[in-house]
Amino acid sequence: MLPTLKDVELELSRRECQNFSNFVKQAWHVIEPGVDFKENWHINAICDHLEAVSRGEIKRLIINIPPRHMKSLLVSVLWPAWVWTFKPTTKWMFSTYAQGLTVRDSVKCRRLIDSHWYKERWGNLYQLSSDQNQKMRFENDKTGYRLAISTGSATTGEGGDIIVVDDPLNASDASSLLKLEGAVEYWDNTLSTRLNDKKTGAFVVIMQRLHVNDLVGHIYESQISKGVHWDVLCFPQEYELNHPTPCVSSLGFTDPRTEEGELLWPAREGLEEINKLKLQLGSYGIAGQLQQRPAPAEGSLIKVAWLQYYNELPVVKRYVWSWDTAIKEGQHNDFSCGQLWAECANGYYLVENIKRKMEYPELKRLVQTHYEANPSTAVLIEDKASGQQLLQDFKRSTSMPVLPMTPGKSMGHSKVERVNLVSPLFEAGKVFVPEGRSWVADYVGELTMFPASKHDDQVDATTQALSYLKARIEQKAGAAIVMDGGFGII
Repeated sequence: MLPTLKDVELELSRRECQNFSNFVKQAWHVIEPGVDFKENWHINAICDHLEAVSRGEIKRLIINIPPRHMKSLLVSVLWPAWVWTFKPTTKWMFSTYAQGLTVRDSVKCRRLIDSHWYKERWGNLYQLSSDQNQKMRFENDKTGYRLAISTGSATTGEGGDIIVVDDPLNASDASSLLKLEGAVEYWDNTLSTRLNDKKTGAFVVIMQRLHVNDLVGHIYESQISKGVHWDVLCFPQEYELNHPTPCVSSLGFTDPRTEEGELLWPAREGLEEINKLKLQLGSYGIAGQLQQRPAPAEGSLIKVAWLQYYNELPVVKRYVWSWDTAIKEGQHNDFSCGQLWAECANGYYLVENIKRKMEYPELKRLVQTHYEANPSTAVLIEDKASGQQLLQDFKRSTSMPVLPMTPGKSMGHSKVERVNLVSPLFEAGKVFVPEGRSWVADYVGELTMFPASKHDDQVDATTQALSYLKARIEQKAGAAIVMDGGFGII
């Protein structure tokens, strides 16, 4: 029997829908009847990366995007329905900050699967199980399921092949330390342990940035800065040439925009709409929710625009190591930080940045190992707590050129004073950080958020090094250096 025209059309539709972007376009009228589909490059980019997750090529994916840009429809509604068209055994776990939202997306997904349009094309592949067809959880007869939970809810015995976190925190709770820590703890203690197969499973975190210490900020600090690979799609509302967290894509994707301030989806949100939204959000809301950079673009004491970037070091006059050590031996809440700085003709270049929690013996080995690998004219160590023991040990047993550094009037007693004293170097464009190093985003974030940043170890190591190098230049120029217990100069 020859296929009918309808059969041919359905087969063509199924073949087109092997591509997730095409599936989204075809299914749009089902999930958003009466609303025109407005195509944009960011939709295709998200679809391409979700396809790669479905194929097992991407295991960890972050998507940072402003609100109202189809993130939940794409990830939480359309994607699981599409994957079940060829792999109905997939088990999904979706989490968001509110039960009402996670139920909303679960119901939309189920309605799409139950629709005539969907069943006409893939209804023969699987059936929804009548005994497990609920708002929070529905299953199919091929063992696949979609489970909807909310931040903080119990998940005893549950898991997923793909775990999706879609907005773990309400924007109105961004200033609540308790809520921020709760979302992070729920990830650390619950969701991150719930993959059915850790070798083949995947995590997707999709959210607007709300705070430097939100879940994505935590992932940058606890995983990405330590070498754990995450693909990152970061879509600021207005393009920034030097955004601190650019896209990192296994597929080679980069933001196609080239002009500063270029809009993300002008067909949907133009300049007029965005300017109205800015009036409601204020500078911190704009920086986080719109620009995916949870600090005002100008920064606090150090402005983002002041930072310079380099690919290759110019001729180096001298190297200096600067170490800020944890308050006391064995204190697990504090980081020790070591930085290698190069003084060049046109300014100061940050070459290496080590930030780690460690006990004293490891700290001592690390300082010596890094000095031996990259010798310097001075090793600056703040003369306090574990730093005092380092200074004594190295002076007694090595020829390392260690220098005790003690903040005083000449260099600023408080941390804020110390930053203010070196900020002219940043403003003059004389401080350079390397392109493409995994730790740069965390460093820039801490520096430009200070004094509101969660940690300041990297800031302390930076001000210590720059104050020392700046004082050397001033001393050579004949400027009076008031010592009064300040930084020693060699």
